[in-house]
Amino acid sequence: MPSIYEKALGSDFANLHPQIRKRFGFASGDKIASVGYGMMEKIYFAKLAALPLYIGTSRNIMFPQGGRNIPFTIENYAYVDRFGRETVTWIRKFKFPRAIRRFDATMIYSEQRQGIVDYLGDRQHLAVDIDMKVGANGGIRIRSGEQRFYEHALGFRFPMMFSGIANVCEWYDDALQKYKIEVEVTNRLIGTVFAYNGTFAAECVPFDRSRIPLDALPLREERRE
Repeated sequence: MPSIYEKALGSDFANLHPQIRKRFGFASGDKIASVGYGMMEKIYFAKLAALPLYIGTSRNIMFPQGGRNIPFTIENYAYVDRFGRETVTWIRKFKFPRAIRRFDATMIYSEQRQGIVDYLGDRQHLAVDIDMKVGANGGIRIRSGEQRFYEHALGFRFPMMFSGIANVCEWYDDALQKYKIEVEVTNRLIGTVFAYNGTFAAECVPFDRSRIPLDALPLREERRE
C-alpha cells in the first residue's frame, strides 16, 4: 500500500531525496514508525498573536513561547483510524526550560478532496487542506489552504483573516546526515505569527498499532474532512 504522501504526490514522489522518501513513504501495513530527535535553532511567535496561541496550547496547537536551541522530538506513526482512513501522526514536542510544548496533528489522504487533510490539535477540530510539492533540494514543501472548524454539531469554514497560512519545508542535508525543517505561519494582518527552524535525526523503528503511545493518538476523531 502506498503512503498517503506517495498517493498525494503521484509520480513526483520518486523525485524526493531517498531519505525523505524513507520518512514519508511508509503506511500502516509496513508496521514501522519514524522517530526523530534534534534541536530547533530558533522558535518565534508574534506577541500580537499571544492570546490565540495561548488558547491553542490547550489543544496542542502551537504556543506563545520562543527561544533558541530548544530540544525537539517528532513521532510519526501510521495507522488506520476508526473510519477506515490511513492516518499518520505528527507529534512534535519542544522542551523549554520550564515546560514541554506540543504541536500535534494527524494527516489523512481525502478521496473527497483528492489531497492531504491535516487535522490540527488533539481533537481533530481544525481540518486544513494541504498542498504538497517536491522542492528543488529534494525536500518536501507544504503549504496550507482552506481551513474548516468542527466541534460536535458545529462546522464552518474558518476565515483566513483570523487564521494563518503555513509554509513548511523539510529536506535532508547530506553533509550533516540529518533532516532540516523550516516552518512559518503567517497572517495577512500580523505577518509572521509563529515560526521555527532546526535540525534533527530520525530513524525508522518497528511497531504495531497496539504499541502507539496513548499520547500520540487524538482524543477525538472527526469524520468530516
